[in-house]
Parts: sequence; C-alpha cells; structure tokens
Amino acid sequence: MADNREVEVERKEKKSDSSKVGVAAIKYITYLIIFFGILWFLINYVVGPLL
Repeated sequence: MADNREVEVERKEKKSDSSKVGVAAIKYITYLIIFFGILWFLINYVVGPLL
C-alpha cells in the first residue's frame, strides 16, 4: 500500500532590507521638513503681523 502524502513546504524569508528603512526614513523626514516649513510660513506671515 503506497502512502500518497502531499507535503507543503513553506519558506519564510526574513526581509530586513536596510534600503527600505532608509527610504522610509527619508520620506518621513521630508514630510517633517514640509510640515515645519508650512508652520514657519504661517507663524511669520499670517500670525506674525497680528501680534
């Protein structure tokens, strides 16, 4: 009697690609620079003359 067994081999690769981390860091640092630039503009040119 032959045993017909289906065996699934699951391979998990640990992806710790440092370039993805670098890209994400640059992206969020860019968001912060834009945010603080807009905030600086609002403080200097919109709120500043009112004070």
